[in-house]
Amino acid sequence: MKSSSSVIAAMLCFAMILAMAASAPEPVLDVTGQKLRTGVKYYILPVLRGKGGGLTVGTSLNATCPTYVLQDNLEVTRGTPVTFTPSKANKDGVILTSTDLNIKSVATSSKCKNKESSVWRLLKVLSGVWFISTDGVEGNPGINTIVNWFKIEKDGEDYNLSYCPSVCNCSTLCRPLGIFTDSGGTKHLSLSDQVPTFKVLFKKA
Repeated sequence: MKSSSSVIAAMLCFAMILAMAASAPEPVLDVTGQKLRTGVKYYILPVLRGKGGGLTVGTSLNATCPTYVLQDNLEVTRGTPVTFTPSKANKDGVILTSTDLNIKSVATSSKCKNKESSVWRLLKVLSGVWFISTDGVEGNPGINTIVNWFKIEKDGEDYNLSYCPSVCNCSTLCRPLGIFTDSGGTKHLSLSDQVPTFKVLFKKA
């Protein structure tokens, strides 16, 4: 009996080790196999081709504000480059999976009266759908900046972007991001159980 209990305990321990190893952060790689690094500009492109191009920023439904994170309709378009900044910097500047990140679009121009920052944030727009917009706050991880933190997660052989911040001990939404098409045909990067996960890859700008 003791022997059987020991075997079961050993198996459970081994399973826990495997689970921890599977979820351990690892370097995020670009399309050339190079590690993503803090401050370097990258395009975020769809894994599945034929349904649009890279992620960019813009407005929708003839509005000028706010500026949203969108998928370009043209497959050949790479979109707008972004930079990644982790909540806790590491000495070699490598971006890791399952790590809280500020994502910042580069060289955006806004028509809003008050100049927006280009840091991504989560913004409630429709019932059950949260869009990703700009005008977020960079740094200062905690409950007051909870809507500004995203993660890159491993998704099979690919990656996805997710909103599941761990910068505070508080309850938050937690799921991969997808593409929501509004009534005007604009494709929004969004958080909703109404959209499938948007698998992505990264190309150095």
